[in-house]
Amino acid sequence: MYIYTVTDAVDMKRDSKISKKVRSALAEQDARKQKRALLTRQQLIKSAREAFALVGFEDARIEDIAANAGKTRGAFYANFKDKEDVFFAIFEEELDHDIQEIRPILQKVSTLEDRLHALALYLCKLSKDRQRILLNLEFKLYAIRHPARRKRLADLYSVMRLRCSLPEIDELVPEYRQKTKQRRAQSLALGAVVEGLAINQLFDPGCMKDRDMTRYLELCLWEKIEAVTGESPS
Repeated sequence: MYIYTVTDAVDMKRDSKISKKVRSALAEQDARKQKRALLTRQQLIKSAREAFALVGFEDARIEDIAANAGKTRGAFYANFKDKEDVFFAIFEEELDHDIQEIRPILQKVSTLEDRLHALALYLCKLSKDRQRILLNLEFKLYAIRHPARRKRLADLYSVMRLRCSLPEIDELVPEYRQKTKQRRAQSLALGAVVEGLAINQLFDPGCMKDRDMTRYLELCLWEKIEAVTGESPS
């Protein structure tokens, strides 16, 4: 018959401490791995963004994207299925960043007029991001040149833009939350206006002043609000 002794208690306590140390060490190791994995993913996204804007979506090579990030081809495929996958990661990262930036800006103003003006100013600022505009244009050209993939790519692009645009739209017009069928078309329409103005600015710098672009964007936003609520600028 086994008799439980003080020595046994001491051994169990010691083993418990060792177990806690092991769990803590393993947790720290996992945290470091996750941090390295996230850093690798971010470096690949940054490299792909630069490559797509420089040589075009179709001509950018996965080998070059990985090499310019200081990574291997295997590291690329450990994070992304293909170039389309990394493009969507770029796009999603940018729109998530936009939401984080625009939310506090909109929260500082109280009236609908001020919110629309603030949003128009922000969109005008985004239109100055040359790399971003080129990325959007390159990807759409790629989709247009490949009809078999166009529907899938267009649907994914629209869903992502719609998902990321809803928070600020809902903050601007709470009633808009129920108008789900109109969201996709209106989101794409506004995006087309922003991109069209931005592309013309890249083509002919200085053709339009910032205040004029902001005014046109603000008018487009008001048209969207009026279509939903019937409310027009005072």
